[in-house]
Amino acid sequence: MLIETDRLSIVEAKAEDIPRIIQLEEDPLNRDFLWIGTTEEHLDEIQDPNHLLLVFNEKEDKRNIGYALIRLNKASEVFELRRIAIDEKGKGYGKESMLALIKFAFEELKINRFWLDVYPDNEIGIKLYESLGMHRDGVLRQNYKAERGYLDQIIYSILKEEYFKEEK
Repeated sequence: MLIETDRLSIVEAKAEDIPRIIQLEEDPLNRDFLWIGTTEEHLDEIQDPNHLLLVFNEKEDKRNIGYALIRLNKASEVFELRRIAIDEKGKGYGKESMLALIKFAFEELKINRFWLDVYPDNEIGIKLYESLGMHRDGVLRQNYKAERGYLDQIIYSILKEEYFKEEK
C-alpha cells in the first residue's frame, strides 16, 4: 500500500486497473474535466518512473472509487497532479484523496511544489482546491482545444513552506 486514509487504500495501478480508469475518465460527470487516456498511454504511465498512476480503493469493501495520475519532476522537486477522478460524488472522497496526495508529496516524497490545472467550469474542483489552501497562480488562456471549444486552464499550487506552515 502506498497511501492509507481513514477510508481509502491508495495504491499504484496495475494493467488490470486500466479498464476501470478509462471508465472513470469516460463517465459523463468526469469527461469534460480531464483528458481521456488510451490503454497504451496508461500502460506507459505505469512503466514510466516519472509518473505515478494511482487507484483509490475503499478499504471496507475494496471497491475502486477513483484514480489519479501524477507526473514527478524529481530534479525540481515538483509534483504535478495531472488527473484525478472520483466515482462517488458528494461523500468527501475527493477531499480525503487530495489531502492524502498533498501529505504524501510533501512528507514522503519531500517535494517543493504541488500543482495542478483546472478548467474554469469545474466549480467543485476549484472550491475544493481553494479550501485546501492552494494558491491560484494564474490562467493559461484558451490553452486547450476540446470538443466544447478553446478552454482556459487555471493553475493552482501549494509550496512546501506553505504546507508545513499550515500543519503547525
